[in-house]
Amino acid sequence: MTGIEAGCEAVDAGAPAWRGGFGRLWSAAVLSSFGDALRTAALPLLALSLTDDPLLIASVTACGYLPWIVFGLLGGAVADRVDQRRAMWAADTVRGLLVGGFALAVALGHASIGLLIALAFALTTLQTLFDNAATALLPALVESEALGSANARLMTGQRLAGGLLGGPVVPLLFAAGAAAPFAADAVTFLVAAALVASLRVPAPERGPRPAGSTLRREITEGLRALGRDRALRGLCAATALCNVGMGALIATLVVVVTGWLGAGTKGYAAALTAYTLGSLAGGAVNRRIVARLGRMRAVVLAGGVQIAALVVLGLVPSLAFAVAALAVFGLMGMVWNVNTTTLMQQRSPAGMLGRVSAAFRTLAVAGAPLGAVLGGAVAAVWGPNWPALLTAAFFVLSVAALIPARRADVLVVTPDDGVTTTHVSR
Repeated sequence: MTGIEAGCEAVDAGAPAWRGGFGRLWSAAVLSSFGDALRTAALPLLALSLTDDPLLIASVTACGYLPWIVFGLLGGAVADRVDQRRAMWAADTVRGLLVGGFALAVALGHASIGLLIALAFALTTLQTLFDNAATALLPALVESEALGSANARLMTGQRLAGGLLGGPVVPLLFAAGAAAPFAADAVTFLVAAALVASLRVPAPERGPRPAGSTLRREITEGLRALGRDRALRGLCAATALCNVGMGALIATLVVVVTGWLGAGTKGYAAALTAYTLGSLAGGAVNRRIVARLGRMRAVVLAGGVQIAALVVLGLVPSLAFAVAALAVFGLMGMVWNVNTTTLMQQRSPAGMLGRVSAAFRTLAVAGAPLGAVLGGAVAAVWGPNWPALLTAAFFVLSVAALIPARRADVLVVTPDDGVTTTHVSR
């Protein structure tokens, strides 16, 4: 790999073209997010109708995290070995069939907590392959200078479909029957699979793998590639610290709003809506921020502003201030997510993006369950507003982890494994 002058960063010079592959990939991603929102909201409601054991109900959610920790690295290695487009539509097809079968079981009265847990685990296991393949495929669909804008449009569309549109539809579908949300989710998976299958992207040209190459060795190569790059190493550490804090905040936000602020369920809904609207705004303004500051400095700015928003959330007992703080927090969260993903795509060695992405995601996700436990403990001992302040403390550590990487130069990535040759279709 070769580098360019320190401090230079590739910024967005244009928007991705909707014609061709990107428009279909965007449509598939947004449609899948809508279906995911239906299923994510419906699963706890169905679990509650089957049992009143909090541990069993929580187990359904926990199984949505566990596969990333167990299979995340494997999913990235497989994504680098196969045709990413085929991996994506095959994974979505299987997920559609699984959810469709589950909807049939619910309709026939055969649902059980064990079946819910198995479904959650299986779907997320397939998601480890789908998400890493999608991250690796996107740079082949858009011009390199439009990669940041493409990520922003993808994430904004997903947040709109999942955050604003999906949740309110669930009660309407439940009125038609407990199986309806899952049947609708199955349809979104299958339509998304058809959209991805219709992409005309040549398969990456790969030569034979070196003798003795195994999945374990390839996973290790991905971890080493992540560790060697100063910017990616700092971003990964920072994101992992953020996710510990986010676990604490998400697990206790309902207590903060309904308990400490006394705003009830309507206040909680307002807080979540503010966060979603802020995220949408973040997708809209990200390009301007990056144009003025550069990508890495935009991430640092996002972390700093989020710290201030968390302090307001934890110290000011006012719903109006909480709503404003969460809107700002969501806006800067989108700026953080878009640019960390784009930097990862720009800096990963060719032919290794799936593995680097998997290593990044797995290490980052691992902190969320720990944060949830810490947030509950802090709220129980010191009060319901303290998890927000605990999250702010983790974000301070996160921004500190970014400082050594802030001036890292963006690498011009070329194949260096002796096997992969780049093949980009535009």
